Amino acid sequence: MSDPVLEVTGVTKEFLGVRALDDVSFALRPGEVHALVGENGAGKSTLIKTLTGVHRPDAGEIRYRGEPVVFTSPVQAQRAGISTIYQEVNLVPLMSVAHNVFLGREPRNRLGLIDTDRMDAMAAELLSGYGITGDVRRPLGALGVGAQQMVALARAVSVEAKVVIMDEPTSSLEPREVETLFEVIGRLHRDGIAIVYVSHRMDELYRICDRVTVLRDGKLVHTGDLADLDRLRLVSLMLGRDLGEVRAHGTTHFSDDDHEVAGTLLEARDLTSPHRLSDVSVTVRSGEVVGLAGLLGSGRSETARAVFGALPLERGTVVLGGRQVKLGSTGDAIDAGMAMLAEDRKADGIIPGLSVRENIVLAALPRLSRFGLVSRARQDAIVDTFVERLRIKISSPEQKVSELSGGNQQKVLLARWLCLQPKLILLDEPTRGIDVGAKAEVQKLIDELAGDGLGVLLISSDMEELIEGSDRLIVLRDGEVVGDLRGAAVTEAEVLTALSQHSRPLDATPGGDPATSEGTLP
Repeated sequence: MSDPVLEVTGVTKEFLGVRALDDVSFALRPGEVHALVGENGAGKSTLIKTLTGVHRPDAGEIRYRGEPVVFTSPVQAQRAGISTIYQEVNLVPLMSVAHNVFLGREPRNRLGLIDTDRMDAMAAELLSGYGITGDVRRPLGALGVGAQQMVALARAVSVEAKVVIMDEPTSSLEPREVETLFEVIGRLHRDGIAIVYVSHRMDELYRICDRVTVLRDGKLVHTGDLADLDRLRLVSLMLGRDLGEVRAHGTTHFSDDDHEVAGTLLEARDLTSPHRLSDVSVTVRSGEVVGLAGLLGSGRSETARAVFGALPLERGTVVLGGRQVKLGSTGDAIDAGMAMLAEDRKADGIIPGLSVRENIVLAALPRLSRFGLVSRARQDAIVDTFVERLRIKISSPEQKVSELSGGNQQKVLLARWLCLQPKLILLDEPTRGIDVGAKAEVQKLIDELAGDGLGVLLISSDMEELIEGSDRLIVLRDGEVVGDLRGAAVTEAEVLTALSQHSRPLDATPGGDPATSEGTLP
């Protein structure tokens, strides 16, 4: 067995007292494809950034090609032979394709000037091996996202890398581009280049990866040969759930129209968005809490955003309370009686510079105004009602919302939507980042809202919270519904079984056309 080309021993990294990595060890051998997996917050990104010089470890050691190293920047790591391809393409869209491939290392002529003709010829020859053909002098931004990702890969490999780190590399690729990527990975494997492969797609992992490392909550929970680990066990390790009697359970209960009963509030059918969702259907009845279960990247948040009109769709229908909602229109969704609490309350929710009162009444201002004026008395009445109803702890309605605890900020956002008297509320990770006491209060509020007849679509990465708080569970994997669990079937065992089953074939992209040609330069 060859010595590791890249090795991490006992690495720890803290941010403001929170351990993002806790005594993590990791070894990458020459020529292997090593899967790095874990749910959101597991520590994958922090480990990658620590390996590539974005972060410096607080403790532990990194060894590269047998020698201890401390990279101070990604450029230094790249020059040493460690290249990273991020999910979001980090190249320069206004520059030519060729210039992006050789950015920072352009070939020069005898006068020291960039030899454009030679650079273009070299880029064209290099990219042809990645399925990219056409005029390399055109701006990178003229390509589709998938083709840009392939350009980023070509650039990363062309720097004579010994290690290539791929972060969700297929998230924007068409099926034939995925096949080209796998061919390139096979070529790198044969050339002895080591690959760290980050992905949530089980089929990909089991098709191309040799070994796997599983992180959870910043800690190493497993490393070893992937062939020795079945899918069910891998999912269990990622989620931190005991397998228990999972293997004794049968298949999941798939939804069909016969299961639906009178009182359906939301009926979303065949929601399809290329690379995100494929024919996803969800129903919610008045007073019902329907949970969306799945691993990171399964399409949970995308489903909620699609229902709310915040995700562009290729096709589908959304009907709320008998009214068809215009696809891609959050305004129409709100008018129909829909509300959504986004996952990131800081980026998509609270306005920190405003008061609690201003944050609560923000969405209701158009309905409170008369002739362009908003009555302060009406604002105060609404705020007082919801501060009391949701038990929001504040010193005054004029207190800045940024001064509140995370749990109370979450309640302020709930109050903002509830004052519109919605029929359906979509909650994306409503208890993330709040303490145990506040979490219990928010969970109780969700039960009370459902008890009042409000329909609830709930997303949570906490399996226990999802199972205990939901009347039904829709299980998603790779943008598809793989289970509709009801009654006694709402169990961890059934969720794990659904998540571990085989995904769709690689040549069946959600809502996409396999013949789409993003790899040809315009």
